[in-house]
Amino acid sequence: MKRIAILGSTGSIGTQTLDVISHYPDLFAVEGLAGGYNLSLLAEQVNQFKPKKVSVATKSLADELKLMVPSSTRVYYGEEGLLEVAAGTDADYMVSALVGSQGLRPTLAAIEAGKDIGLANKETLVTAGHIVREQVKRRGVKLLPIDSEHSAIFQCLNGESMKNVHKITLTASGGSFRDRTREDLQHVTVEQALQHPNWSMGAKITIDSATMVNKGLEVIEAHWLFQLAYSQIEVLIHPESIIHSLVEFADNSIIAQLGNPDMRVPIQYALTYPERLKTPTASLNLAQIGKLHFREMDYERFPCLKMAFESGLAGGTATTVFNAANEAAVERFLKGEIKFLQIEDIISDALDKHVLVSNPDLEQIMEADAWARVAAKRIN
Repeated sequence: MKRIAILGSTGSIGTQTLDVISHYPDLFAVEGLAGGYNLSLLAEQVNQFKPKKVSVATKSLADELKLMVPSSTRVYYGEEGLLEVAAGTDADYMVSALVGSQGLRPTLAAIEAGKDIGLANKETLVTAGHIVREQVKRRGVKLLPIDSEHSAIFQCLNGESMKNVHKITLTASGGSFRDRTREDLQHVTVEQALQHPNWSMGAKITIDSATMVNKGLEVIEAHWLFQLAYSQIEVLIHPESIIHSLVEFADNSIIAQLGNPDMRVPIQYALTYPERLKTPTASLNLAQIGKLHFREMDYERFPCLKMAFESGLAGGTATTVFNAANEAAVERFLKGEIKFLQIEDIISDALDKHVLVSNPDLEQIMEADAWARVAAKRIN
């Protein structure tokens, strides 16, 4: 039986991970759960899966949760709680499904504790990829991708030698505004931005999909996951989200991974690798779909993706600033403080003002992250 801890259990990936686990109660046991502010859902999860440890965002929520769950479940809160669930349980596998750079420290703690990682928190590798890779190698743990695109690449590479890889292509749906011009984007609303055409995701990731920041973060994550140069990573718009990504080899052969847009497939594969089990998802019917469409990426239309590549090539703290400035800008957009297109302006300004640290340690990364957030809140 595989023992699982989940960071971000009340979010989109977390709830779908628990759904996968619920179909195989003989194979999985939940040791720890960390939610945020959704107390009622977290209490339901605790009462169903009976983890030994659980964490919430604040002390007041923790006090309230203690009255809603069995006394055998220990309740924590804040960053200490995240670290406790990540590294302080008997879990041998930790699913990192937090949104944003808050996932970095607990993921590093889980790696240090010798736990295999199912990674859905792309910001962990974006902000500190060199540190994460070094710790994974030193501790000898597995780092398995959960994002559909990286899972697709991982599956396409099964049994292949990396020296034979020519390039990888990450597919992108194009997000909520893929068919709108930049002129059309001048006055779009938060509600419009949150209407993703294919996937059911949290608010922050849905906005990132519309700006193409999410794909930029995935590009940087792919660089670290598969140890590929940025010149070997491409992005292709694929509106249907049926081909999740593909690999081209030295002989020009291309292997792609296809499936309906349902995150439970890559989640389950990360949990059961190298085995494949039945899933509750629908089978893909290509005849019913009929046609698949593709468009070349327009980096003028989606400047955030261009900035992601540039940040990755710059290296060091540039990717940390790219991510942190975006998190702060998206938060401002969701609150109605700025317009949609100002998100990219804020990221660009923060990158321009940042003094790069080429080979940062964890403290320098956290300093760059904090600086970028302050800067992004001041930029109009």
